Formats: sequence, structure tokens, C-alpha cells
Amino acid sequence: MEKRVIAAEDLYKLKSVNDPQMSPCGTKAVYVETSIQEEKHHYISNLFLLDLKTGEKVQWTFGEHRNTSPRWSPDGSRLAFLSSRSGKNQLYVMSAGGGEAKALTEEHLAVSQPVWSPDSASILVSLALAPEDTLEKAKEEEKQPQPLVVEDMRYKSDASGFVRNKKRQLAIADAETGKLNLLGFREYDCSDAAWSPDGKAIVFTSNMTDDPDQNLISDVYILSLDGHDLTKLTNSNGFYGNPSWSPDGKYVSFLGHEKEYLGATFSKIWLSDRETGELSCYSADWDVHISDAAVADFISGSVYPGLIWTEDSQGFYFILTDQGNTGVYYGSLEGQTVPVRFENEHVYGLSVHVQSHTAVLGISRPDHPSDLHFFDFSTGENRQLTSINEAFLNEVELSVPEAIAYKAEDGLEIHGWIMKPAGYEEGEKYPLVLEIHGGPHAMYANTYFHEFQMLAASGKAVLYTNPRGSHGYGQHFVDQVRGDYGGSDYTDLMSAVDYALKTYDFIDEERLGVTGGSYGGFMTNWIVGHTNRFKAAVTQRSISNWISFYGVSDIGYYFTEWELGGNLIDDFEKLWHHSPLKYVKNVETPLLILHGEKDYRCPVEQAEQLYIALKQLKKETKLVRFPEANHELSRSGHPKLRIDRLNHIKEWFDKYL
Repeated sequence: MEKRVIAAEDLYKLKSVNDPQMSPCGTKAVYVETSIQEEKHHYISNLFLLDLKTGEKVQWTFGEHRNTSPRWSPDGSRLAFLSSRSGKNQLYVMSAGGGEAKALTEEHLAVSQPVWSPDSASILVSLALAPEDTLEKAKEEEKQPQPLVVEDMRYKSDASGFVRNKKRQLAIADAETGKLNLLGFREYDCSDAAWSPDGKAIVFTSNMTDDPDQNLISDVYILSLDGHDLTKLTNSNGFYGNPSWSPDGKYVSFLGHEKEYLGATFSKIWLSDRETGELSCYSADWDVHISDAAVADFISGSVYPGLIWTEDSQGFYFILTDQGNTGVYYGSLEGQTVPVRFENEHVYGLSVHVQSHTAVLGISRPDHPSDLHFFDFSTGENRQLTSINEAFLNEVELSVPEAIAYKAEDGLEIHGWIMKPAGYEEGEKYPLVLEIHGGPHAMYANTYFHEFQMLAASGKAVLYTNPRGSHGYGQHFVDQVRGDYGGSDYTDLMSAVDYALKTYDFIDEERLGVTGGSYGGFMTNWIVGHTNRFKAAVTQRSISNWISFYGVSDIGYYFTEWELGGNLIDDFEKLWHHSPLKYVKNVETPLLILHGEKDYRCPVEQAEQLYIALKQLKKETKLVRFPEANHELSRSGHPKLRIDRLNHIKEWFDKYL
């Protein structure tokens, strides 16, 4: 059968599998399968049970809601999970043998991050409460508009909107009755919690400094559940998270850094010796980022597992980012580290059965969107467990990227990929679209990208690279963009286009396009203000004016200082120098501007300023605003709006290229 090319609407046909969790016995795994209900344009997530020996798959939850975060009780008898079936995420528990699930929390409480106690009697959860809130449902009163009283600098969040003085709180739910007990600290955000092996203490992260607005840190604490004694493990000098205990209780491990390069700092592995109280950086000499820094527009809802300790407490498994890939490594307490699964792919999910050293991995590749694999770390056995997009993959033609490496202006080697257009024929000339990732401290990777495939399907070559500022190529590499936005990062991207034109004779140099989102949107704006070599551009959720961004973004006041090295009070001219809006008179490239109405990371006023300036100058431009959409529109936004966005991009490039 002849295969067809894909379209934006194929997003409705794709499924993803995520958050795999192996059972305590190691013979089963539960996972989340997510699809999109096309008629109603909404996401559906349900839990499935997989027999790791036979491959048999059984659906465990049903309905058109989001069922997520499955977690086995340590004794293997029950499964806890979150469900949005009542509107907000509630905590549910069901028997490991199947059957009806029981709600443990009230529908007015939105809970997250369930963690079973070692004795399987309780479940630790996180929930948002204002200091005056109680666990009981408040008396419903006639709703009238209320003023928003703001006293903190961080009063809004792209993820949750206006915070309204709510803080993330920790509570313990009885696994039988659902009775909730708050753990205190009502004036602070607390999260990332984990139980000690004996169940007598909890480790978590928080910022308990006097002024969290100015003291941007995250510390690790241990709370004794007997006497409520609180011990701080870190020194209020950095960002730390993903804490976990070694099974023997001798170590608390976590990831983080001391802000040596502010937001560009690599995440490292830290160990706190509970006998001596000594804190040490296990990976101090490594030049890699301990986390998953890959960016894509299909896989969402991934849960980074942190360090997964072996049963004997002598080592741990973890995911790291390097050279356009993410994979699994093992580290021993003696300091030996070995890759146990590191291929040209994106490992986005990991669950390990620590007794048998076997695992279930979530893996994505450029031509294979999402599936689960069984992996034996001892023998190397690898089996694909799911084939959720088999019918789709049999029906469509996908473009397989070719890895490239080229020299920047100063000789630095830059890594990237190029995709040929669908239906490529020797001797034909094709337009090229340069894609620029956000961050900038992130990484394009060997993973599925629906937008790229759609552009290739529409007859365009796609070029995407990891210029300096990207993760995956060393700490010095990722730090080089700070204070230099629009400098060497710009020339890195232009060198990529130069390399592609020199190397591939099928590219038409008269039909070049460029697009990107967030930092990639900033860079798109910068490019069209500094060169006219591109015949069309699409800027998405972008920054156009650092001066206003400083005060309107949920991260503006510190991100601007971290990344540009300047602030609104003392460095007004520096912020304006790095603002694409300053160079708007130079723009000759037709520019499509895409932006979400409720984007608090790069607020929509950034798009408005750019659009009005271009229209005032009678430049070719168009603004598309997406209602109720935040900064995550392209990845997890409303399905219809995600597809509308893709089609706007395609149509703009079709028109001008």
C-alpha cells in the first residue's frame, strides 16, 4: 500500500505512553496511555496493565477523563492514581486485582504527586492551599468579582495563572479512610516529597528563606514525623530537587546545583550522608546535565524519576542528557559510572525493578513517536512492549533526519539535523525552514516532532540545530549564550544555514524560512531584524521587548538579569539593545506572529508591541491570538488550537516559500 504524507490533523490519531511503573514483584507494569478525542477536542488518559512476560495488555481505567500518576503500594496489593473525573485531580485507590476505584480525597481539593508510605498504609500528596484555607469545603457564596491583592513579586505562574497566595502543601492521606493530615509550613511552598525507608521521616524541598522573591533557591529538608524536627540538608545557595533515600537509609540523594552559572548551570548528583551529615557532589567532575533536557511537541506529562537506588544501596540508575540524546546510566557509590542504555533516541520514562535490575523505558525516536520497552540492564535484553501507533506508522511516510555537524564562525562545532521533504526527488529544489528551540537551555534531540514532520510532508526541508546555549554539549557551551543574546547564537544559526546550502544542492537559497518559540521566537524576531535572507518567518510565544518583559513575565525580573546580565533599573539601554523591537525598521521578511492569550511566561503584550510596530511601518505581518492558551500551547494546549497553530505555520510558509 502506498503511504501518504502526514497532516497537522494526524495529531488526533497519535497516542503516547508515559509514566511506566513496574510492580513490586517485577512481572507487571502499569502505565498511562493518552489520546485525543477528536469530536470533543479533549485529551483522554487511562491506565493500562501490562504483563511483562506474556505481553498481555489490560485496560484498568475507562472514561473520557485524565487518569494519571499510577503508583503501586509497596506490598503490591493496591494502586493509587489521580483522576480528573470530578473536575479537579483527586486521589483514588484500587485493588491490584482490578475492580472499582475508591476516591480518597474530596472533589474541591486538587492533589498531585502521590507517594506511598513504606508500610502501604498512607499516601503522601501535594495540594495548593492559602494560609487561611482549611481542608473542608468552604460554604458556597454568591460569586462576586474580587480584587486581586498582590504583595509578592512571584504572584502569577504560566502553569496555574494567578497564585492568589496559595502554597503547595504536603499532606498524608490514610489509604483506607482518606483522612488528610497536613504537615504544616503553611507559609511556604513544599514539594518533591519522599518517605524514609522506615517511614519515620519525609524528605522534601522548599524555600524557607525570609524573602523567597529575592532569595531564589530551593533547599532540601528532612521532617521527622515523630517530633516534627526539621533538618536542612543544603545551604540555601542553589536549586535542588528530586530527593530520594537509599534503601538502607544511610543516604539522601537529590539533583541540583549551586547556581554557578545561574539558570544555565548543569544539574548534578548530590549525596547527604545521614550518619556524618556530610554533603557531597557525586558528579562534580562530570560535564553532563543530569536530567532530560530534550524538547519536543508530542511527548508531554513525563515524570523525571531522579535517582533510582539499587536494592543493596550501593548504586543508582538515572537519566542524563548528552549530544542530542537522553539515556540511562548507572553510578556506584565507589564512583564508577557506566551507560546501560544510551542510543540515538529520547528516553523520556524510566521505572526500574531494583531487585532484578530490569526496567521499563519510555522511548521516542524521530520516526517512532512513543512506545514502552523492557530492558534487562544485566543481560542487555531489549523488547518492545507496546505498538500503540502501529496503524498510523503503517499508513504514513515520515522523514528520517540526518545528523549534521558544522563549524561556527569561531570554529566551535555545532550539532544538528536536516530532514528531506516528503517525496524528495534528485535534481529538484526545495524550500528550507530553520527551526529554533526554546529555553535557550534545552536541547533538540533524536525524538519525534510533529511540527517538523508536518513541514517535511508539505514539501519543505527542515533544519534544526543546538546552537551555543543548548544543553547536551558541556557546561561552557550552555553558558556561552548568557549576556550575548543575538550574538554568537545568531551567527551559529546563520552558519547552520550556510552549511546546509553548501552541502545540500536540493535546497533553494531563495526560499528560506525560519521559526521558533519562546527563546526561539526571540531569535526569529532578532533574525528578521538583522538579515533579509529569509523569505518568510513565524514567531511563536516570543520576546520582542526585554524592557517590558522584565515586569510582565512570571519569571521576567530574575530571568532577564540571569540571561542578559542587566536589569530595568540600571541597564535600561542594555535591555533595549537586546530587544528585537529596536530593530523593527529593518524587517523586510513577512512575519506571522502566534501567541497564547494566557501566556504568562512570554505575555501576549510582547506580540502586540511587535505587531503594531510592524503594521505602523506597513510591513507584511499577521497576528494570531489563541484564547485561553498559555506558554505550553504547542505541547499540551487545547488540541484544536494546537492543530490550528500548525496549519497557520504551514499556510504561511506555503504562501511565501
